[in-house]
Order: sequence, then structure tokens, then C-alpha cells
Amino acid sequence: MSTETADGRESHLRSVTITTITALAGVGAAVASAYIAGDVSAAEAAKNQQAQLVVLAAIVVQFPLFSVMGYDEFGGVKDYLFVAFMTFSLWFITWGIIMMTGVTF
Repeated sequence: MSTETADGRESHLRSVTITTITALAGVGAAVASAYIAGDVSAAEAAKNQQAQLVVLAAIVVQFPLFSVMGYDEFGGVKDYLFVAFMTFSLWFITWGIIMMTGVTF
């Protein structure tokens, strides 16, 4: 019984940690994209390919980071897609808000 509780807590901590890192990576990638895009209109910033590649780099960097942290036991394609989707989603929403509000860095 106590081993089930320990495994449950460990699994929950792993899930929370991975979700937090993917969310922070997405927000960080959005800020970096806004910085790279510079002080241009939202339509021009959305076409900046370097700013868009930042999210791809943020996704790719996370997998070695998770491996170093000991979370390299991904259960197949589903976990990779989760990391990519969460990072992209937070990047897309945050960068859209930054572009529409006109915040400059």
C-alpha cells in the first residue's frame, strides 16, 4: 500500500514538473520571439521565420533537459506530442497577446 502511494506521488510530481516546464518554455519562447521580431506590426512579426523557429528550439531543448532530470521514460509518441502541443500552445497564445497589445522588448 505504501509503495502505491509513493509511486502515485512520484508520478504526480513528474506530471506537474513536465507540465510546468512546457508552459514556461512556451511563454519564454513567446517573449524571445517578440524580442527577435522587434518593433514591427503584428502582420510583419507573424511572418518572421526566425521568431517562429524559437518555438521549435524550445520544444527540442526540453527533451534532453527531461533526460537530465531523470524523466526520460516517455511512454511513446503521446508524451512527445504533449510536450510539443503544450509548448506551442502557450507560445502561440502569449505571442499573440504580445503582438496585439503592442508590447516591445
